[in-house]
Amino acid sequence: MDLLERLQWRYATKKMNGTQVPQEKIDRILEAARLAPTSSGLQPYEIFVVTNQEIKEKIKPVAWDQEQITDCSHLLVFAAWDNYTEERINHMFDLTNEIRGFKNEGWENYRQMLLSSYPQRTPEENFIHTSKQAYIGFSAAITAAAFEEVDATPMEGFDPAAVDEILQLKEKNLKSVLLLPLGYRDAENDWLEPLTKIRKSKEAFITEIK
Repeated sequence: MDLLERLQWRYATKKMNGTQVPQEKIDRILEAARLAPTSSGLQPYEIFVVTNQEIKEKIKPVAWDQEQITDCSHLLVFAAWDNYTEERINHMFDLTNEIRGFKNEGWENYRQMLLSSYPQRTPEENFIHTSKQAYIGFSAAITAAAFEEVDATPMEGFDPAAVDEILQLKEKNLKSVLLLPLGYRDAENDWLEPLTKIRKSKEAFITEIK
């Protein structure tokens, strides 16, 4: 199948069968998220891959008891920076210089522009921005999962503070934003699997301005 066929194939799987996803597929899904674009290239989020069943059992009740949490093969937790700091911004700019092996004046001027603005904003405002970046990586991951023919269920329905506590994210200055269980559908017991995918028509969804 090509990518569009696989996107047509995917849906928000409601029942998974517990089968393990091959590690090479998981690695490619995670790499797709790592390669996703982010604002100023700062990558202000991290991904936690939960395979420990006891941890998944702790997360399930704070995620509306959704069975995919415990029935999935791998549970991805997208956690965004709780704030932009000078240290975090400088780290990514220094990393760029180190990898590329040179300093660029325009790039350094851009660094100073960010340093003079982002850390001065409120943590709440900055977290809204970092969480939006996590959504970009999340989209890349769920698209890659479809390409790998791995089922996935996007989840915003959970208690972020409770997940943060379970995974000790506060100590890392992170906040959970999204959950993405990965696995394989239990087609016989998933009420959504046989239903036709519903999307707006192209004409209703896309406006061309020429």
